[in-house]
Amino acid sequence: MINHNSSIIKIMWITAGWIVVSILNFFLGYSSLLEYNCDLEGKSVLLPFMGSIYTGIMAGLTGGSIMVLVWEKWLRSKPYGQALLYILATYSIVFVFVSIQAGLFHHVNILDLPITSPKVWTATFDLLLDPISIAPYFFWLLIVCLTLIFLQVNDKFGPGIFKEFLLGKYFQPKREERIFMFLDLRSSTSIAEKLGEEKYFNFLKQVYSWVTPAILNHAGEIYQYVGDEIVISWKPKYGFLRANCLECFFDIQKSLKGKKGYFIEKYGVNPEFKAGLHYGHVMAGEIGVVKRDIAFSGDVLNTTSRIQEQCNPLGVDLLVSKLLSDKLGSIDQKYHLKEIGAMHLKGKAEEVTLFTV
Repeated sequence: MINHNSSIIKIMWITAGWIVVSILNFFLGYSSLLEYNCDLEGKSVLLPFMGSIYTGIMAGLTGGSIMVLVWEKWLRSKPYGQALLYILATYSIVFVFVSIQAGLFHHVNILDLPITSPKVWTATFDLLLDPISIAPYFFWLLIVCLTLIFLQVNDKFGPGIFKEFLLGKYFQPKREERIFMFLDLRSSTSIAEKLGEEKYFNFLKQVYSWVTPAILNHAGEIYQYVGDEIVISWKPKYGFLRANCLECFFDIQKSLKGKKGYFIEKYGVNPEFKAGLHYGHVMAGEIGVVKRDIAFSGDVLNTTSRIQEQCNPLGVDLLVSKLLSDKLGSIDQKYHLKEIGAMHLKGKAEEVTLFTV
């Protein structure tokens, strides 16, 4: 379920960001002391500066790991109120742990004693229990909350998309090449009738949670959820790399096959997908006023949808356009693409040659 590479990258970014925050906090405190003409003669600035870096590293690696591997899961799977209480409780534990580590680092160096010395531990806990420690507690709680908000917004847009949104990459529409997959749940109407609205919604929610890691592991971007359909896109360099756009589909099938027993026991049905893949140019840009988003438009999306619709009549799970097949065939020999023939797609004047795997 976890995309490990993505998780590690997130933790590293959080750690780097919190190191910067810790250093800035140090300089803010130091400048305040200078402003109020505090006597700093004979006191080393290097030690507390190094301590701020050490604090940032410990907070980032410990808190960042818990945030990415545990807290994000809580926010997705539990009611927000309950999740926030869990987060506050574990944050307090992590804060105490990091504070003890930072205090030991500071007092081992300032007292020039080994870490096993009772004086070092006494001084560390005296500092931790000092009422002044409440300020850094709430300061880092604010940083944690802002980081969580950033991660949630990033998940809303999809990995990498939020950065492009902030940088204004799509403020003006631009033409770019994209691979699209329209992934559609088989027999969705009959499944919905069998399960009822609420149970079907929970069924879809769990299906999507199991297919998402396969999409992310193959560098796919989830463009839209449209009922029981997922629209996925790739930039060519990622989609063609190791045939990611094809591997993604088979990885999704593998993931759902592994959960077949679970879905049959809980819902009485086994989810299966069919998909259409196509490649071409689209216009990409920000759209909307109140709810802004990055949207794609162009014939490629309509054609991909029509290709996917041919899966049932042709009795196959996956269909690929000739344009995409030619590109994949020239860079990856792993899959044998079998030509089905030229098909007349609804709304298309010219026939489109389709392949399956």
